[in-house]
Amino acid sequence: MSDTTSTSTTPSPTAATATATATATATEAQATASTAPAPSPSPSTSTSTPASSSSPSTATTTSAAAATTTSAATSTSTSTSTSSSAGTGGVGMAFPMDAVKMEIAAQIAALIHLADPLPVVAVIEATKKKEHGDYAVPVAKLMKFGKLPEPPAALAPKWAALIQPGTYIAKAVAIGIYINFHLHSIPITKMILNEIFEKRESFGTCTLGQGKNVIVEYSSPNIAKPFHAGHLRSTIIGNFVKNIHTAYGFSVLSMNWLGDWGKQYGLLALGFKKYGSEEELSQRPLRHLYDIYVKINQDKEDKVLFEGKLVDDAAKAYFKRMEDGDAEALSLWKRFRDLSIAELKQTYKRLNVTFDIWTGESEMRSTNLSSLEQRLHEHNLVVEKNGAQVVDLTAQKLGDVVLRKSDGATVYITRDIASAAQRHEAYSFDKMFYVVSSSQSLHFQQMFKVMELMKFDWVSKCTHLPFGMVQKVSTRHGTAVFLDDIISESAGKMLETMKANAEKLAELGDQPEKVADIIGIAAVLIQDYSARRIKDYEFSWPRMCSFEGNTGPYLQYAHARLCSIERKNADTVRITNTIDFNLLSEPEASNLALLLAKYPEVLQSCFDLLEACPLVQYLFELAHAVSLAHSVLWVKGREQNVAEARMLLFWAARIVIGNGLRLLGITPLERM
Repeated sequence: MSDTTSTSTTPSPTAATATATATATATEAQATASTAPAPSPSPSTSTSTPASSSSPSTATTTSAAAATTTSAATSTSTSTSTSSSAGTGGVGMAFPMDAVKMEIAAQIAALIHLADPLPVVAVIEATKKKEHGDYAVPVAKLMKFGKLPEPPAALAPKWAALIQPGTYIAKAVAIGIYINFHLHSIPITKMILNEIFEKRESFGTCTLGQGKNVIVEYSSPNIAKPFHAGHLRSTIIGNFVKNIHTAYGFSVLSMNWLGDWGKQYGLLALGFKKYGSEEELSQRPLRHLYDIYVKINQDKEDKVLFEGKLVDDAAKAYFKRMEDGDAEALSLWKRFRDLSIAELKQTYKRLNVTFDIWTGESEMRSTNLSSLEQRLHEHNLVVEKNGAQVVDLTAQKLGDVVLRKSDGATVYITRDIASAAQRHEAYSFDKMFYVVSSSQSLHFQQMFKVMELMKFDWVSKCTHLPFGMVQKVSTRHGTAVFLDDIISESAGKMLETMKANAEKLAELGDQPEKVADIIGIAAVLIQDYSARRIKDYEFSWPRMCSFEGNTGPYLQYAHARLCSIERKNADTVRITNTIDFNLLSEPEASNLALLLAKYPEVLQSCFDLLEACPLVQYLFELAHAVSLAHSVLWVKGREQNVAEARMLLFWAARIVIGNGLRLLGITPLERM
C-alpha cells in the first residue's frame, strides 16, 4: 500500500461519480452495523473464557456472507440473499474492506457500463505478491457481465490507465490480464484501527443468525471406552462450529449424544461381574471399565463360556433385560454411566468445552419408539428379512437398514431417527449438525434417506459434518490412548521447556503448571485444527510442542508478547484512538493493519466451510506479521505521539489474536 493520504489528480466525471457512489454505498452498509458498547482496553486475562453458546451473543454487523451447507440427504441451500444496503457480505453484515472494494468495483462497473457495481466485488481478488499491489481484477472474469470489446490482455492496460485515484485507490497498473490496485495505507489503517477500538471483543461477529436455532451434536463418546483422539476431533470441531454460529448471532444448543446403550453394555456387565473391582471403579472408572471391556472381549473371541453360555449370547440376553426394563440390569448400567459422565466432565473442563444437553441412545428406548415405528409402517417402509425388521434401500444403493434385530432389540440408527424427530419437535431447529467421523458417512446417508421416505419435511436441515482420522497417536501409557494422557503429556513437555528459562518461569509465580496445561491444550488443538476437517493427519509430538513454527505454543507466545508490550508501557503510553495515523506509514504497520482488516472475511470462510483451518492459518500469518512489525516499530523510548500510534496498532493485533484463539476454544495467555 502507498503511505500517501491524498492525490492532486482530478478524477474524470465518470470516475468521480463512480467513486462517490461507492463511498455512499459503503457508508450506508457500515451504518447498518450495530456497535457493542466498548469495554476498557485491558489485556485479556489468562483465565478468560472462550466463546460459548451459554452466554448471549454480543454480535455486531461486521462480517461474512451467508453460508451454504449441504445436507447428506439432499443438496439444500440455506444461504441468505444479499443486498447493497447490507454490505458486500449479505443482509445484516458489512466487512471492514467493503468501502475499499466498492470504490474499486464502482470504477470497474463504469468501464463496462454496469449500473450496479456490487456484483463486481465478487471478482476482486487479493494479490498473491505484495509488490503487485493489494487487490486485482482479472479482466477475463468481467466477461460474465457481457461481451468485452477486446481481448483481456489488450483491455487491461487501457482500463488501468483510466482508473482514477480515490479515497482508497492510490493507482492501478496492468500485469497481463489483471488490473492491479495499489491502495493508500493511511485511510485504511485509520478505518480498521478505529473499528477494532470501537468493537473490541465483538470485532468479527455479526447478526446473520439472529432469530434462528441451531443444534450441534458433537463429541459423543461411548461410555466405558477411552476418550480417544477421534473423540477429540469431534469435540473440538463441534465446539468451533458452535462458537462460529454463536459469533454469527445464532441461538446454539450444544448436545452430547452419548453412546450409552446397546449390546456392549451387556458385555460390560458380564465383564464387571467376572473382572470388576469396586475400588478401581471408584478411583478410575473409565480406565477400569475399559480394561474390563478388553478382557471380556478377549473371552468372547476365545469362545470362553460365561455361566454355561457363549459370552456373545450372554451379553445379548443381558441387554434384552435392559431393554425390557429389568431394574437390576438398569441399576448397574446407570452406575457405569454416571461415573463415566463425571470423569468426562473433567476432561471437557480442561478443553473449555461445555454442553447444554447431555443425552444419549438410552433415552430412545423401545417405549419411545412406537410412534416412529407406526409412521414407518404407515409409509409401507418396513419389510421382514431373516426375522429382522428392515427398510430396503437397495434401489438407492444404500443396502438394507436394520431397524430391529431378529430378537426384537433396537439398533442405533432407529434410536438416531427417533432422537432427530424428538429434537425437531422440541426445538424447531433451523439447522442441526452431526459432527461425526467420515467412517460413519453411510450411516447418515441411510438415516437421512429413511427420514426422507418417512416424509419428514425438515430432513434437509440435518447435516453430517464428517472429519478425517488422527493417525499414529501413542503415549507413554501405550496404545490405548486416553485424551487426558495426550493433554497431560503435552502439558508436561511444555513445562519442561518452560523450566529452561528460570526468569520467565519465576514471572508465573505459583501458576506454571496451569500455564503449561493451557499451552499444552493449545498445542493439541492447533495441530488438529491445522489440518482440513475432512483430511486424515499424522499426530506428531515434536511438531505439536514446538515454540517455533506454526504451532499452538507459537500463537500463545505471540499473544503473551503483545500483552507484555502493554504491561511494560502501561505507565507512560495510553491506549487510545486519538492518534496521528500518519505516524503509521511504515510498510510493516500498513501490512499489519491490512491483515487485521481481513479477520472478518476469514471468519466468513470458516462459517462457509464449517471448519477452523482458515482461521488457524490466518492467525499464523498474523503472528508472523506482528513479529516483523515489532522488530521495527519500537514503542518504549519513542516520542509520545509515535509510541501511542504504535501501541494502538499492537493492541489491535492482540485483540484480534485473542478473539481468534477464544473462537477456537483456547484461553489466550498474558504471560508464559
